[in-house]
Amino acid sequence: MDEQLMQIGQRLRGLRDIFEVDAKTMADLCGIAVSDYEAMERGEAELSVANLQTIARHYGISLDALLFGEEPKMNSYFLTRKGKGKSVERRSAYQYESLASGFRGRKADPFIVTVEPKPAGTPKEMNSHSGQEFNMVLEGTMELTIGTKVLTLSEGDSIYFDATQPHGMRTLGDHHVRFLAIIF
Repeated sequence: MDEQLMQIGQRLRGLRDIFEVDAKTMADLCGIAVSDYEAMERGEAELSVANLQTIARHYGISLDALLFGEEPKMNSYFLTRKGKGKSVERRSAYQYESLASGFRGRKADPFIVTVEPKPAGTPKEMNSHSGQEFNMVLEGTMELTIGTKVLTLSEGDSIYFDATQPHGMRTLGDHHVRFLAIIF
């Protein structure tokens, strides 16, 4: 994971240098402190996929360019076989498998997200971003908070929501959760 975070951070720093944008502008765009954004560029802190998507849109590049260092090439279709999507373990206990990494100009970013349980009492990380989001639980049970509403989603349950609302999730129980997340 550390190497992947370092590579994402280097790409973020490189884009900022090329476009001559200061760290405060990017931090404000993401709604985080400048020190947190700078730590991300150094590979010392994590940034949500939603914030990476916001940054990619700001620069007019694909999310894949930030996550994987390459632009998608397909524009008719892109097939992802089971378990073969490009994967990045971008946050501790979070693994994202991209299901459309090779499709150019896509309108949404679909992922299979695997989340490992955290110790009891660990605070839930909340975030918000422009657009909408769809989640469908494939394995396990998770608690999803949207604004002040706390919901429990089990295998087969799905939710579509306004992603500008603060939201965060955590696993329930001692097992990981796998869910389909589509960010629009």
